Amino acid sequence: MKQILAFGDSNTWGLVPGSKTRERYPWGVRWTSLLQEKYEDVRVAEEGLCGRTTVFEDELRPGRKGSGSLEPLIESQYPIDGAILMLGTNDCKTYYHASSYVIGKGIERCLDILEKYVAPENILLVSPIHLGDDVWKPEKDPEFGARSVETSRELKKVYRDIARKRGTRFLAASDYVKPSSVDDEHMDEAGHRAFAEVVYRKLENVIS
Repeated sequence: MKQILAFGDSNTWGLVPGSKTRERYPWGVRWTSLLQEKYEDVRVAEEGLCGRTTVFEDELRPGRKGSGSLEPLIESQYPIDGAILMLGTNDCKTYYHASSYVIGKGIERCLDILEKYVAPENILLVSPIHLGDDVWKPEKDPEFGARSVETSRELKKVYRDIARKRGTRFLAASDYVKPSSVDDEHMDEAGHRAFAEVVYRKLENVIS
């Protein structure tokens, strides 16, 4: 059986919009499980974590630095035949003061690690969904600011250019899915269904 690693943040973990970190969409709803159900001879290794960044450490929530945990996770799941990498939303938080360019450097660090185990053409680099205009309001997620919204929208071009340079596959989640109006940050059930379908199409020939 072949194996593909899905490495991401709360939108890979399946956080229910508005529930902070307490409620997760069940199997059969979150996109990683829907992707798994499309295969008979492939295992999708779910490795999503709320708050995960590319290279930044959150002193208030330890263990969120993606580049720090990626290699041990790969080794625990090894061997893997492909990977889906979708990070960058949390890097947009005001705490990190990171531009889209710097976030791109962070995602490249993660790609450096992945490419020690997986060929670039078998990696799907995903630029995340855009943050909604009101995500930073107190009733939603004040860890973001108005500038965070703009930064999230810039990631598509940055990631697309990185994918072209490095020879990875590329998918802009924002072309297909929007965040729920509940929190302007996370996919709802319909978003998970749509995203699973487009990821499946993009992975054609990667693990056939």
